[in-house]
Amino acid sequence: MKKTEDEWEKELDAEAYKVLRQKATEMPFRNKYFNNKKEGIYVCAGCKKTLFSSEAKFDSGTGWPSFFEPVDEKCLSSETDNSHGVQRREVLCSNCKGHLGHIFEDGPQPTGMRFCINSAALDFKEKK
Repeated sequence: MKKTEDEWEKELDAEAYKVLRQKATEMPFRNKYFNNKKEGIYVCAGCKKTLFSSEAKFDSGTGWPSFFEPVDEKCLSSETDNSHGVQRREVLCSNCKGHLGHIFEDGPQPTGMRFCINSAALDFKEKK
């Protein structure tokens, strides 16, 4: 998916642009989906690619939406993030390359993974 930064900035709201395109992190516990308990799917706020199911969401206590697995491993990519003096794995949408959050190896079974994702990088489609 090829768009200029000007196109992204016009398309996305200010917070989504900061997170998806400038790799910002939203405030914990003050974002729209950390406490969402509804059934449905989470899609990339940039390109609308399906990323996570509510069935894989869990309360990590971190203040951000957390998932133990994506809908399909191919919907995400990752790269090393050395910002903030710590080495982490950054999670990106594989379609639009938008920054979603980070992945950690301290999640619940069955995967043991925690995809810690910014709400601003997501849109939610409730199951009807």
